[in-house]
Amino acid sequence: MSETDTTLLHTLNPLDRFSDRAEAYVKYRPSYPAAAIDTIIEGLYSPVVAADIGAGTGISSRLLAERGVRVIAIEPNAAMREAAEPHPLVELREGTAEFTQIADNSVDLVTCFQAFHWFNPEPTLLEFHRILKPSGRLAVVWNNRDQEDALTAEYSRIVRQASNNHPAESRMQSVEPLLATPHFTNIREYTFIYRQELDLSGLIGRAMSVSYFPRAGAAYEQAIAHLQDLYQQFSNEQGFVYMVYRTSVHLGEAV
Repeated sequence: MSETDTTLLHTLNPLDRFSDRAEAYVKYRPSYPAAAIDTIIEGLYSPVVAADIGAGTGISSRLLAERGVRVIAIEPNAAMREAAEPHPLVELREGTAEFTQIADNSVDLVTCFQAFHWFNPEPTLLEFHRILKPSGRLAVVWNNRDQEDALTAEYSRIVRQASNNHPAESRMQSVEPLLATPHFTNIREYTFIYRQELDLSGLIGRAMSVSYFPRAGAAYEQAIAHLQDLYQQFSNEQGFVYMVYRTSVHLGEAV
């Protein structure tokens, strides 16, 4: 079923839509460049407590924890929480972006990696402001597929076609509410290049981790054939292809 460009992504079952993708998410979702994590935590005084909202299987939470940050990882989907690899500094909790159940003024940093577009923006930003300490930091991060890279652009075309042009494909990065909110100030953007190394299983698995990619049927079969062709076209002697991302980091301070 085709969705229009005006569809609000937070109305498309964001809490349950990844339930059958948790295994693929763990194996095949990209990480984030070290420089992006450096930028997010730069200048924060230790010890840092962060709330990672929409944490999924904990990819971003563990990256922060590896820098000594204590992370409260909020994820509404039980399958995603159960698939997360544990880390001693990461506490996984059930909750939503709009209702985190975190105490007022209790965290130094709120992060959203590859998730903000699924949230209802106005109550979410109000909730982030509530849980942050005065002048606390917000970081909203997306791995945007680099459409100037030939393989990445063709992969994106295959996913768009297979998902019948799902609205999330065109509006994965939704920063307008962040720029317009009265709750945060000094919004600035940083961009980093990140390359994800994938074999054939990884390329197909990366597509299967997308919540709106089909699981079966004619569109699925056609997309898999296209991904196999794409791999054959671009794979190197070691059997790898490279997905290229422009990692966008938006930082702001609580008013």
